[in-house]
Amino acid sequence: MSDGKIPMPEHSLPTLLTTEQAAGALQVSTKTILRWISSGDLIAHRLGHQWRISQSDLENFIRMRREA
Repeated sequence: MSDGKIPMPEHSLPTLLTTEQAAGALQVSTKTILRWISSGDLIAHRLGHQWRISQSDLENFIRMRREA
């Protein structure tokens, strides 16, 4: 009766970007992205030895910078 497919949850995981992808999207250096992460301005998640930034956190960061 099973078709071998893994059932997916209703809510999918957020899109995660690397620091390089986030830097490219904002046209800044990866060093700037890492500085924003370490200062707490940009929310990021550490996975192993790498940082990941969710698309929604990056959009919120841009929105907050626009309002400042």
